[in-house]
Amino acid sequence: MQEIVTFLNSIIWSPVLIYLCLGTGLFFSVLTRFVQIRLFTEMFRLLLSGKSSEQGISSFQALAVSLSGRVGTGNIAGVAAAIGFGGPGAVFWMWVVAFLGSSTAYIESTLAQIYKEETDGQYRGGPAYYIEKAMGQKWYAWIFAIATIIATGLLLPMVQSNGIGEAVVQVFGQGSTIETAMGTISLMKVYVATGIVLLLGFIIFGGVKRIANFTQVVVPFMALAYIIVSLVIIVLNVDRVPEIFMLIVGDAFSPMAGVGAAIGWGVKRGVYSNEAGQGTGPHAAAAAEVEHPAQQGLVQAFSVYIDTIFVCSATAFMILITGMYNVHVPGAEDTFIVQNIAADIAANSPAYTQIAVDSVFSGVGKPFIALALFFFAFTTILAYYFIAENNVYYIKRTLKFPGLTFALKVMIMLATFYGTVKAADLAWAMGDIGVGMMAWLNIIGILIIFFMAKPAIKALKDYEMQRKQGVDKYTFDPKALGIKKADFWEQRIQNNKVDK
Repeated sequence: MQEIVTFLNSIIWSPVLIYLCLGTGLFFSVLTRFVQIRLFTEMFRLLLSGKSSEQGISSFQALAVSLSGRVGTGNIAGVAAAIGFGGPGAVFWMWVVAFLGSSTAYIESTLAQIYKEETDGQYRGGPAYYIEKAMGQKWYAWIFAIATIIATGLLLPMVQSNGIGEAVVQVFGQGSTIETAMGTISLMKVYVATGIVLLLGFIIFGGVKRIANFTQVVVPFMALAYIIVSLVIIVLNVDRVPEIFMLIVGDAFSPMAGVGAAIGWGVKRGVYSNEAGQGTGPHAAAAAEVEHPAQQGLVQAFSVYIDTIFVCSATAFMILITGMYNVHVPGAEDTFIVQNIAADIAANSPAYTQIAVDSVFSGVGKPFIALALFFFAFTTILAYYFIAENNVYYIKRTLKFPGLTFALKVMIMLATFYGTVKAADLAWAMGDIGVGMMAWLNIIGILIIFFMAKPAIKALKDYEMQRKQGVDKYTFDPKALGIKKADFWEQRIQNNKVDK
């Protein structure tokens, strides 16, 4: 199984995809005139404004849902893996993919808003919807929807729940083991898996509003607590900060693990963490209640900064400042370029981060990271369910099979249980397949849509024009901008005319 998954990963995560992610981010950064810098203050203003409605959640709630997908195991175990297999320079490439990816996040999330629909009293949308409407290729939209259901309903939840299981074992130990059809597994992990699945079931059977209400409280609180702990460690070692920064930047261009390893791991874990271009963020963006599609695009662009520049950097500095990491020789994982800790500590786990924090706060680090990882990873699983459900609803527009949503809930709960008790390397490799599939399909889709009609760019220009005019209330008229099949917004314009 491990060999098959590794082979598939080598095909999906070839250098072509890595440079496609970077190139697409640069392309849209130039086209939007680096919207991620120009409208930074506007992003922050929009983040705190906006209200929910019966059909949609607020901009902040949408941000929280998408952040719950972005801020997860990738921010703790993923950063450790990037350093462990790509060297400290991989962190620099995570920054690059976040900065450039912010513009990609704007494009895909604005498209999701433009082409969203109202189904069963809720806003729904995402790449499958905008691929069908803007590209006019329903078959391609179906491929994306099916790939996303497999990725977010089956493969990716395993990575998140595996991170929780590994973190708990670091605190309490493996405990006794039992022989099962899945092999020898830890009883401690079985208890953890059972608890996660029960809580997950309670929330996902409560619908999108319950998911949004849970994540808008938990995600900001936990992210803030995590960043505060990292800042304390950084302040206690402030004299080493310039040295660490130079290590990251210097190693990015003359990397100890090789150029391919540094860029490859940096981009792979960067995309995994911030999800820009992956096609997951647009699902939450489509659910938001906003006056203009560009507003939620800007909010989602800001979320990439929060994820990578803040949370991932916090992890990286904690690991590098304390020196609690190893760097593996590419292709020879039992051989090390740098070995500061025991050889049997897995890089594809939260262990580096836990040991780093524990080296400063003895006896506190491991349980704190386990707690942080539980909330980060659990809310990410919730976001994955929300994304998978959106794509199930997309399929149900054509196939009226009963029980599809229930089957999805059962599938994600089983995947979560399985991921918790299994080995980290297999879970991460399967998660990488899920991320890669979605990234290929979504990035190609948004590039084709740009060359066909440029809807997200037109929306940005329209929003900036109204902003310059100082309007009290923004409006979006897709027909006036030459944007077709934006049915929701066309109907809203008609309703406004009738009300007047």
